[in-house]
Amino acid sequence: MLETTQTPAAGAAELPDFARRRTFAIISHPDAGKTTLTEKLLLASGAIRMAGHVKARGERRRTRSDWMEIEQQRGISVTSSVMTFERDGIVFNLLDTPGHSDFSEDTYRTLSAVDAAVMVIDAAKGIESQTRKLFEVCRLRDIPIFTFVNKVDRESLDPIALMDEVSSTLALDLTPLTWPIGMGVDFRGLIDIANKRALLATERGGPLVREVPFETPEDLIGLDGVEERILNEAVESLTLALGVLPPFDLSAFREGHLSPVFFGSALKEAGVAELLFGLGSVGPSPLPRSAAGDRTVEPAEDLVSGFVFKVQANMDPNHRDRVAFVRLCSGRFKRGMKLFNPREKRNMAIANPIFFFAQERETVDEAVAGDIIGIPNHGMLRVGDTLSEGESIKFEGLPDFAPEILRRVLLSDPMKAKQLQKALQDMAEEGVVQVLKPVNDPAPIVGVVGTLQLDVLAARLEKEYGVPIRYETTSFVTARWIVGERAEVERFLELNRSSTARDRDEAPVYLARSQWVLDRAIEEYPKLKFVAVKERA
Repeated sequence: MLETTQTPAAGAAELPDFARRRTFAIISHPDAGKTTLTEKLLLASGAIRMAGHVKARGERRRTRSDWMEIEQQRGISVTSSVMTFERDGIVFNLLDTPGHSDFSEDTYRTLSAVDAAVMVIDAAKGIESQTRKLFEVCRLRDIPIFTFVNKVDRESLDPIALMDEVSSTLALDLTPLTWPIGMGVDFRGLIDIANKRALLATERGGPLVREVPFETPEDLIGLDGVEERILNEAVESLTLALGVLPPFDLSAFREGHLSPVFFGSALKEAGVAELLFGLGSVGPSPLPRSAAGDRTVEPAEDLVSGFVFKVQANMDPNHRDRVAFVRLCSGRFKRGMKLFNPREKRNMAIANPIFFFAQERETVDEAVAGDIIGIPNHGMLRVGDTLSEGESIKFEGLPDFAPEILRRVLLSDPMKAKQLQKALQDMAEEGVVQVLKPVNDPAPIVGVVGTLQLDVLAARLEKEYGVPIRYETTSFVTARWIVGERAEVERFLELNRSSTARDRDEAPVYLARSQWVLDRAIEEYPKLKFVAVKERA
C-alpha cells in the first residue's frame, strides 16, 4: 500500500531545487474533462480562485489553460499551454495538451518535455481512441502515468469493470488509491485508500468536506449519512479490487508498468486534491535526458542545458511577440546568462525569461532542471533547438510527421503576399501546420493531420495577421520526405518536378497523388527512402 501520511513538503526543504519539481502533462480523449481537471488542480493548489469550466457561461467560461479565442468559442484545446504553481514545497509545471486528435503533433512534442502524465478517463466511456494513442506515446517514452477516472457523479461503468477494461486494453497494471462510494446519482463520496479515510459530503451533491478515518474499509460499514446499500456495495467492490490487484510499487510505477488510479469528479472537485497530493508524493522529479552521441544529461549536472519543444506566436495580441518554450534538463539557469545554440552556432543572451500561467507571464530570475521557461525572441529559436552552457548538445525525440491532408492556400487580397509568407512561417514554427513550397507552383501548400487544423489556421491568420485566406483542394493525397544520396535525390526531383516541394528547411518532399503512386515510386527508386517521420533539423 502507498504510504502518503507525510505531506510532499516533508523533507522538501532539504532536497536540491530540481528534486522538488514535478513536470507533467494531462492527456485524454476530447470531452473526458481534461481542461476542467486542469482548472481544478490549479484551484486545489490555490493558484486561482475560480475555475472556468469549459461548459460554463460568461466570465466563468474563460478557462486559464484555454486562452485562445477559438478555444474559448468552441470549448476545446487546440494548443498546449503551460502553468507553473507551487503547493506544499513542490513546484508543479503542468502542461495542458490538445485533446483533439487533429493536434496530436503538438501533444507529441509536449510529451517530450514531461516526466509524468495524468491520463483522464471518462467513467462512462472507458478507454477511447485518442486516449489509447496518447498512452502508446507515453509508453514509447517510458513516461509514468497517473490515471484519473472522471465524472463518477454521472452514470458510469462499474468501477471494477472499468479497471479491468483499462488494464486489459492498455496491458497496464493498476492500483486504486481512491475509490468511489456510489456512482452517478448514487455518488456520495470517496474512500481515500492511501490515507485511510472516507471523504463525504454533508449534503447531497455538495463538496466532500467530511472526513471519517478507518483502519480497514470494513470499518466504514454502518457509517451515518450514507445509505447502507450504497456503502456496502462500495466497500465490497473495493475489498475485491484490493484482493486481486497488485499493491502500489514505486519502481513499477516509475518504469511505466503500473498506474495509480484516482476516482473523482473534476467538476465537483472530488478527488482532485488527492490526485495533486499523489503527484507531489510519488511523481518523479526531473529524469535524465538522452542526447545525440550516447550522451545522457543528468539533472544534477552543473552546466545548464535545455531544448525548445514549442514556439508560440502572438500570445500577447498587443505585441507581435514570439515565445520559445524551453524545458530545462540540467543546471541552474539565471536571467541574463548566455546559452549556446548549436544550430545557429552562436551564443544567445537570455535577457527576459518568463514563467507561464497560460497566457499570463512573469519574469523569472532563476530556474532549474524540470522547469519550463519562456524565451521571447524574433525567430532565432525553433522547435528542436538545444540551448546549453558551453557544451554543444543535441537532444533527440522531436520529430515532424508527414501530413495526411494537403490544401493549396489562396489569398483573398493579393497585396498581402508578404504578410501571408510571414504568417505561414510562424504557424509552421509553432507546429500548427506543415508548409510546403511546390517546385512548379507559387501558391504554398499546407499539410495537416486533421481538418480542424485548417479552421484554426484560417481563424488565426485573419485575427492575428489580418490575412484572410481560402483553401483549394490539390490532386495530392500524401507527402513523404525524400532521403538518400544527393545525386539520386536531385535526379528524382528533376524527373518529378510537378510532384515535389520543399519544406521550411528546404528538405525535398514528394507529393503523391495516390498510395499506389507512392508505392510505385518506392519500387522504382530503391536507393531512396520516402519517410513519414523526420527528426526536426
